[in-house]
Amino acid sequence: MAKLRLTVACDSYDYLQPLREGKVQAEGIDLNLITVESGIRHQRMVHHGEYDACEFSMSSYLVARARDIDWLQAIPFFPRRMFGHKFCFIRAGAGIKKPSDLKGGRIGLRTYENTLALVVKGMLMHTYDLPVTEVTWVIVNREPVGCKLPPTIKIERLEAGKRLEELLVAGEVDAEVEPDLPQAWLQGKGTVERLFPEFDKEEREYYKKTRIFPIMHPIVIKKEILDRDPWVATSLYEAFMQSKRLYNEFMQQPHRLSFAWARLYLEEERKFFGKDPFYQGLSENRHDVESMIQFAREQGMLARPLTVEELFTENTRGT
Repeated sequence: MAKLRLTVACDSYDYLQPLREGKVQAEGIDLNLITVESGIRHQRMVHHGEYDACEFSMSSYLVARARDIDWLQAIPFFPRRMFGHKFCFIRAGAGIKKPSDLKGGRIGLRTYENTLALVVKGMLMHTYDLPVTEVTWVIVNREPVGCKLPPTIKIERLEAGKRLEELLVAGEVDAEVEPDLPQAWLQGKGTVERLFPEFDKEEREYYKKTRIFPIMHPIVIKKEILDRDPWVATSLYEAFMQSKRLYNEFMQQPHRLSFAWARLYLEEERKFFGKDPFYQGLSENRHDVESMIQFAREQGMLARPLTVEELFTENTRGT
């Protein structure tokens, strides 16, 4: 019997290499795993359904499901998770010493809906005394899915093509949050600086306090495929998990990694989290998903309440 041909789009992650090299096979699937950058991938999937499955924005998925848009179904494998502190930047010399100094100010985002924005707004509100309603959010890109926000949320949408870094340096926004470090920072120009200078310490403290390592993306699959072949969900989940297990074995030997103290860092990271920090499956991630649903509700992004279970295929809820 011929295997089912599926095209799956993801970013380029180290732990997916065994899958890309064919060392791992998805049972029953002839897998075409392609690399597509996040912003482009999300837009293509939402507006054109270009892939059979893909890595997708967690927050856009929440917005869609709350609007009863269900043609995408998720499995609880999360390719990307990141703390948001390192991506918060202010203008150098602006006199902003802590997040609450931004009350009444303007913060630039690519979209209100993107996942990094969701988790940063949530962390600023719950941990740093900066409610989402006390800032004007300046948006420069089109929302992937879109939602009707309450009037308490202050949004200013700029014309397409504006760059957040340029707005920040020009004083048109007081801070910016986007999932790429500013070029001015990378080039050492001295025009921007981090809102959290000791971001690594802040991120560790945030995890200790909240037990949240923010999820950025799940894997989603077209519902029409799952309606016909529901086993695709478990086959893909198991293949991604096996690829990750093989890569974890590869990392055990420090001479394979291009860091001087790679093994030391790996051991310290595992000790801090008490487990693999990129934990998968619904059971271990329930708290993280619940937190994201809460953040989205508080930020006016959900058209109706959501449960954790309804977000994932029935046959992967027991993972």
